[in-house]
Amino acid sequence: MVYSGDPILAEDLLFKPEHSLIEQSLHSTMGATTTNGDGFGIGWYGRGPTPAVFKNVDPAWNDRNLRELTAQVSTGLFFAHVRASTGTPVQRSNCHPFRHDDWLWMHNGAVFGFHELKRDLVFAVDPSLYADIEGSTDSEVLFFLALTFGLEDDAIGGVARAVGFVEDLAERKGVSNPIQATIATTDGRSVWAFRYSSQHQSRTLFHSTAVTELRRLHPEVEVLQTLGDDARLVVSEPLRDLPGAWREVPESSCGIIQEGDDEIRPFAPERPAHVA
Repeated sequence: MVYSGDPILAEDLLFKPEHSLIEQSLHSTMGATTTNGDGFGIGWYGRGPTPAVFKNVDPAWNDRNLRELTAQVSTGLFFAHVRASTGTPVQRSNCHPFRHDDWLWMHNGAVFGFHELKRDLVFAVDPSLYADIEGSTDSEVLFFLALTFGLEDDAIGGVARAVGFVEDLAERKGVSNPIQATIATTDGRSVWAFRYSSQHQSRTLFHSTAVTELRRLHPEVEVLQTLGDDARLVVSEPLRDLPGAWREVPESSCGIIQEGDDEIRPFAPERPAHVA
């Protein structure tokens, strides 16, 4: 889940919706697994120069510190993730979101064949970034590949080149359909949300309808009166059953939350050029 808008208490996003992310950690209806109990993480931007993160290996529904913390944290840019491991250990460093300088990164899905591809993928990370990899997940390696390929200067291009590199390597190694991904990343100002898979059958991803339109559709919903006009949510599953509130991010596309008008653009990997 990503929230961008006027500052709001984190607990209003995490705990209060009828199908909140905490509820989804126990009863996901659209994810690859029903239960996501292999840890969680939140990230937010406050007064400091870099984003803060709080992670734990406990299930999100069973962590009292998470409820205590989110009852006090008010932020205008918030990331939250509940984890179901795809094979890597359940440890704090493997929980999302991942952080590097001003950036946060979350990934749902997998790099299939990661065991066979891992050595080459990790060796492709820029040496100046390599030491900052803390965990052992495919998701974090994908983040550092995106950083290596220019994420900080060109977010869409950096991710496109990272995904293209993985697909190219997988093809040469005989691994089919390596990428399954919905990704959210931010530099603290804009947010980029990607939906892409090598099979073009990606995990679900939704963005919220403009708040001004939602107030017109549902004047009876009190919480809509408290949100600013620029409030936006990006979620793997809708947080509540509210007709017209959610729009699916199209397959093979990237949504951008930014100053001014938001955008949705087509997304395609960029394969590396091989020298004969």
